[in-house]
Amino acid sequence: MNKKLNTVLFVLGATVANVAIMMVLFLVVFILYARFLAPVLSEGVNSMALLVIFVGSIVATYFIYNRLIKHLTDKIEMEKYFDPIFRTKKK
Repeated sequence: MNKKLNTVLFVLGATVANVAIMMVLFLVVFILYARFLAPVLSEGVNSMALLVIFVGSIVATYFIYNRLIKHLTDKIEMEKYFDPIFRTKKK
């Protein structure tokens, strides 16, 4: 496989992994919240908590994904296998 195909496959795989991590985090925290805290709190607090859980899962996914990519770049020489996505323009 060439570098361009490797890059496209990596970006697609990383996107799928990122969405999967976010869904798992959201579902786990939402199920825990629904099981233990939701019955005790009011509807207004529950709807706000749903928003906080959603945004929190996005933020947590960013940090987890960032750590995974840093670990991957430490183990693999990315320039050897992947084509740069953004190039500087030469004059």
